[in-house]
Amino acid sequence: MAWITKNSATMEIERRDEPYLTEAMREDLSQRILPRYETKMAALLPVLHEVQHHVGFLPHQALHEVAEFLGLAPAQVLDTASFYEEFFFHPVGKYIIGVCQSIACEACGHEKIVDHLRGKLGIEPHETTPDGLFTLRCMECLGACDTAPCALVNDERHDLLTIEQIDRLIDEIRRRERGQE
Repeated sequence: MAWITKNSATMEIERRDEPYLTEAMREDLSQRILPRYETKMAALLPVLHEVQHHVGFLPHQALHEVAEFLGLAPAQVLDTASFYEEFFFHPVGKYIIGVCQSIACEACGHEKIVDHLRGKLGIEPHETTPDGLFTLRCMECLGACDTAPCALVNDERHDLLTIEQIDRLIDEIRRRERGQE
């Protein structure tokens, strides 16, 4: 992953009046998450996961609110969140299809699956379909080298993946979303 620099000192952060880290969330995090960690920095990842689970992604305003809540510098929060693939800084689809691109999956044809998904969904990796249903991602190792190629659809791993299997899965999701199941 390459570091991309930008002049963040003058960057405008889009803000809304209502906080992302609501008072109820602060109370819940203070009671349920913070006591499990010796320092607030150690609680950063679980807090970010909670906010993303609640909001669907991590808007910059939310990152600032997390920094204030934990008493950290906003740069620490952004550096941490941007290091991990599982955090999103823009809205993503209801179904995130993450195709593994590890060496084992590469050797077993993951690129054919990614290329097929590009055509079927009409998007590139890290893009979301116009209907907001699917986001395509290329991910690092999913720990299934013995069953490569594989992909995650949200939190469910699909092993020994074929183009026919991924087509059936996408078609099934589309039918379910249209209420035709």
